Parts: sequence; structure tokens; C-alpha cells
Amino acid sequence: MSVDVPGSADASQCVDVVREAGFCFVHAETMRLELERFATLADWAMFAASWDALGPDPYLERTGRARRRRHGVFRWAGGVLTREPHQPHFQSLAYNSLQGDVDRWFEPILPEVGESASLRAVLGFTCDFFGALAPQVTQWRIEVHQFRIEARSDAAGEPTPEGVHRDGVDYVLVLMVDRANIASGTTRIHSADGRLLGSFTLRDPLDAALVDDTRVLHGVTPVTPVDAAMAAHRDVLVVTLKRD
Repeated sequence: MSVDVPGSADASQCVDVVREAGFCFVHAETMRLELERFATLADWAMFAASWDALGPDPYLERTGRARRRRHGVFRWAGGVLTREPHQPHFQSLAYNSLQGDVDRWFEPILPEVGESASLRAVLGFTCDFFGALAPQVTQWRIEVHQFRIEARSDAAGEPTPEGVHRDGVDYVLVLMVDRANIASGTTRIHSADGRLLGSFTLRDPLDAALVDDTRVLHGVTPVTPVDAAMAAHRDVLVVTLKRD
């Protein structure tokens, strides 16, 4: 049975929730306050509009599915955030049965997006939050993914075409950027043995899911258009941390 997960009052409380349960849902109003501790969100409109310029995912198109994305790699060391040279995204078959064991090259995150205050706020929060769960880690490899899932009247959009899965990292942040004319898109969290631990839907910009990828699996139900005659999409930012 699905279990609704309440949002947390503040980051410190959510740290305890993730430590105990392996995941937490954070409401947008709480997330905004947390992000603004690290940088202004004054350029959020530009940041969110950059999803209109995402490139196709050619690897997924080969399976008859479609989504748009950009990708970038950063490093957090000693409290300093730097962007790494553009490089492929790799997951083993153990974590991605659909596209594993392949170096996947995607169009890079645009410079103005990578340097934006909004992204710096998100990455600062992410490293600080999960750093509280792993204080012994001094360096993080950070992968940043911009995803747009498009839904049509003849084909539902699949936010997680590989199904319920782990990403093969330590921690994951999923941040809602925009959803337009779509239904569903419910995040489901499962234990390692497949039990459903909770579910929630990221609806408002800045709604967030915080996940301990070493302990739980996650997936998102397909999205469908509310009005079949209009464009429909789900835009999210996914940030993963892996100890370096």
C-alpha cells in the first residue's frame, strides 16, 4: 500500500528522516528557505527556462522511448565547488538494465546554467545536507542531470524507463522545476527486497526528494497529458553524489 510521506519542517529534521528511513520528501516552501541559505534564487526564471533548450537523449530513442536532457560533472572538495571537463555518464548493468555498461555522452549543461546562482544554491545545499550524513567524506563527485519528460496523447512519458532502480551512487536529490499539463508522475520508494516504503508526487517548483541510494530504490510512474491537444512535460533536476 502507498504511504504518503510528509514534508519536513527543516533540513536538520529531514537529515534524521533520511538517516532513519533512507528518503525524505521536502515541500517547496521549505526547500526554498534551505536553498537560499547558500545562494540567491534571483535567476531562477532563467534557470528554469533552460529546460526549453535541452538536447535529445539518443540512447533512449533507440529503445523507442523519448526524453530530453543535458549533463554536467562537478567536484566538491574542501568546501570548494568546481566544474569538471565534459565527460560521459556511465552506469553498470547492475544499476541500469536498459542502458548499462555504455559511456553515454549528452549535450553539456550550458555555461550560464552551470554558473547560475540557482544551481550553486542547489549544489551547496546538496553537499551540505548529505555531508551531514557522511561527515567523513571530504570530496564528492557530483553529476547533474537536466531532464524533460514529454508526454503525448499516444505515448505516456517515462521518467524512469529502467523501472524501479538504484543509480549506483551514494545520494540523490530530485528537484521539481516545472510540470505542465501532466497527470501522475508519482515517486515510489522501495526497500531492497521490493517492499513499497512510501510514495509522493513532486508537483510544485522546488518540491524535492532526498534519497540514500545505497539503501533504497526509487522509480516514477509514467506521465500522461491532461489535455491531449496541448504540449505536456515534466522538468526535473537530478543531482547525484558519489564519494570520491
